[in-house]
Amino acid sequence: MSASAPRAIAYEVLRAVEERDAYVNLLLPRLLDDHRVTGRDAALATELTHGTIRLRGTYDAILDSLANRPLDPGVRDVLRLGAHQLLSMRIPAHAAVSTSVALVRRELGHKPAGFVNAVLRRVGEHDLETWVERLTQDAAPDDALAIRFSHPTWVVQQLRDALEVVDAVDELESLLAADNAAPKVTLVARPGLVEPGDLPGSPGRVSPIARVLDGGDPGAVAAVRDGRAGVQDEGSQMVALTLADVPLEGPDERWLDLCAGPGGKAALLGALAAERGAHLVANEVQPHRAELVRQALRALPEVEVTVHDGRETAWPEASFDRVLLDAPCSGLGALRRRPESRWRRGAADLDQLVPLQRDLLQSALRLVRPGGVVGYATCSPVPAETLGVVDGLDVESVHRWWPHRDGTDAMFLAVLRRH
Repeated sequence: MSASAPRAIAYEVLRAVEERDAYVNLLLPRLLDDHRVTGRDAALATELTHGTIRLRGTYDAILDSLANRPLDPGVRDVLRLGAHQLLSMRIPAHAAVSTSVALVRRELGHKPAGFVNAVLRRVGEHDLETWVERLTQDAAPDDALAIRFSHPTWVVQQLRDALEVVDAVDELESLLAADNAAPKVTLVARPGLVEPGDLPGSPGRVSPIARVLDGGDPGAVAAVRDGRAGVQDEGSQMVALTLADVPLEGPDERWLDLCAGPGGKAALLGALAAERGAHLVANEVQPHRAELVRQALRALPEVEVTVHDGRETAWPEASFDRVLLDAPCSGLGALRRRPESRWRRGAADLDQLVPLQRDLLQSALRLVRPGGVVGYATCSPVPAETLGVVDGLDVESVHRWWPHRDGTDAMFLAVLRRH
């Protein structure tokens, strides 16, 4: 295997993220498999890809301070990869520069090679902390945090607002740092199908059915392969567990996951429902995501998977006892797990997402019976997507989980009861 393969794969992923809005967690494993890259080379490609995308904002600030001309997108990605090797990895400077020059020659031709060589040599003149200090000394506070922690400024401002709601704005730097810490793989033991103790790994921090892996391929775990267990963040586990634990008077027989794709919460709810003799309907608006839901539910064939727009009347009013609405959102709670999402969204996206979230919540409240409960969940702490959506409604309880406090994605759950 060529020593350049990990860098070529990382470059291909970066270009796909930029040009096609590709998802790193889907594309990178496929490329590693296609090129038969394993072991240390696979680990190098993974660190180059995730690390470069995660710290892209910081590297761009450094590169823009050095470049005396606009950067071609392909050249910029080579420079980002080189900067990551120079500033955040234990790769000798000469190797980081020479492999970057070789990469740009192979991918873009000889013309930009000298420029890449010169810029990266200047990048290597200082360590990362020195660069950050130089670039932030005269910056506004949120702009300085954006450079230091590699978040767009608008995201820094949204996270500041989210922490202000819970009187914890002094935790902002801890939250931003947690977004940049690569999470470990977490498994969920689906109740009635497998016991947590039968899975590898150590117990989770907040979920009683979680197991945290120190490494290895979760697909090698038999219970994961057959659907009795799954890969799922503890925050997502707690959303399903918390909703299932809300006490109900009267029947508790029909449950609905209104926006079920890709199926992780549906699989956990389905297992919990089966233990109680309840029936779960898992709905998803997009057919290809509904197929992902069916795959996640392969160990629970009794769960019904439907394909409907959750805003439309697919079922009679008051058809369900429990409804989960895991609403489409900005995803700013999962930045450590999906580093590219911080560069994909913009503040204007909230203007489209919030009305959709409100419409879906109204539909969920119509579909639950009087006395039943709706769980409104988002993988986002942003006030407009969380408390702003449920403002004025009969909220029974609010639950939050945070990367810096709980080691989870930033999850929000509001429990509403229909009267």
